[in-house]
Amino acid sequence: MLTQDKSQISLRLPTDLVNEFDRIAATLDRDRTWVMLRALTQYLEREGAELLQDAEGFAELDDGKGVDLDDLLNKASSIVDAAEAKRSKRAG
Repeated sequence: MLTQDKSQISLRLPTDLVNEFDRIAATLDRDRTWVMLRALTQYLEREGAELLQDAEGFAELDDGKGVDLDDLLNKASSIVDAAEAKRSKRAG
């Protein structure tokens, strides 16, 4: 999981959600904290990481670090055209 440093937090959750965590914990013979920590870690590794990556990309665009799409498409087209010309030359 993450770091071994720990922080105490307090939060209010819907009772139904807490009950679901308790049911899962009982099924796995684990405590609720272990189940919740696992759920939060999986969120951070998946959706959270994607959100942070998107935010980083937007920040790069805001800083002018993006690439113009038309320039990229023109370059790709030139590469494809050169490869097709080379292939035609070998076939002919």
